[in-house]
Amino acid sequence: MLNIFNRKYSIILSMMFIGLVLIFLLQYKNTSKSNQTSDKDVEVIKIATPDMSFGANASSGSILIDYIYLNKLLEKEFEKDNIKIEWRFFKGAGPAINEALVNNQLDFSFLGDFAAIIGKANKIDTRLLLASGRKIHGYLAVLPDHGYTDLAALKGKRIAVWQGTAAQLSFNQVLDYYGYTEKDFRLINLDFSAMNSALVAKRIDAAWGALPMVALQQKGLVDIPISSADTKSSLGTTQSAFIGRSEFIEQHPELVQRIINIIVQASHHVSLAQHRDAVIHLVANNANYPEDLYRLGFKDITLNEVYSPLLDDYYLNHFKVGIQSAFKIQLIKSDFNVDQWAEPRFVNKSIQQLNYKDVWKAQ
Repeated sequence: MLNIFNRKYSIILSMMFIGLVLIFLLQYKNTSKSNQTSDKDVEVIKIATPDMSFGANASSGSILIDYIYLNKLLEKEFEKDNIKIEWRFFKGAGPAINEALVNNQLDFSFLGDFAAIIGKANKIDTRLLLASGRKIHGYLAVLPDHGYTDLAALKGKRIAVWQGTAAQLSFNQVLDYYGYTEKDFRLINLDFSAMNSALVAKRIDAAWGALPMVALQQKGLVDIPISSADTKSSLGTTQSAFIGRSEFIEQHPELVQRIINIIVQASHHVSLAQHRDAVIHLVANNANYPEDLYRLGFKDITLNEVYSPLLDDYYLNHFKVGIQSAFKIQLIKSDFNVDQWAEPRFVNKSIQQLNYKDVWKAQ
């Protein structure tokens, strides 16, 4: 009699447990659905990038981004859904883009590492979706015939750096590598165009920047005694990212996946050696840069490595080191967990769906 009672009691408890599990799963499903809104409600997807053009055309200066933009790859993908793609090119680069993100004026952005770090450290609710560039070198351009052969010779001198952008983090990492800090120099905040003009006019002694510094060197206007290529483990190089607002990602995961698919396909295209000359010509012509400048900048690295979209250990560790560096010298007031910020499911799914698992090697 007791065994029958225990058996009935066990059955009742099991049924109650199963019922509770079903209720939980139903509530979870409803909660997930409530976080999403219909993709049909989306009329425009707003995407930002820094404007690095030296001409009349808007240009990111990036082979990958300009390839996507000029070929209207995203526009073609969403045309059938009557969703417009609105590209916004910011002359103010990272700081201006972060301000637009704060004001909910953007859905996604291509952004340099430091600007992305600053935004997240200041509680802008974004997710890191994929790598849009890596191992981009920085260069210290100095006035020629002034004996500026190293940083020691520049102590107390005027050095231009575009503050709040990837260039500032890159510069600080190189300074730290050689045992210096920003306080050892008279830093002047100038964008790349302004610092080029200031160097030519000899209003500053040096400037830290990217490929435009090499262009000045080729014209004999500056010397380059130091670059991030002189450091170990790519310290001082710039990585760039594609980030999205968390709210959009949660509400429209299928649209996000389609966007990531297009970027990953474009990354594959520009990564192929047989496309190297064509894509360099495309971006150089659009940005009004000499083609030889890009060839020189990428002479020691393949575009396959530069434009790997993987959120791999090398890439994420760069951000972790960058956060530590920025926090150490008080460029940011709080740090955050990079692994929790990263959202690799979209890029991983793209690589699986597109059968690209052997295209890029995790670093």
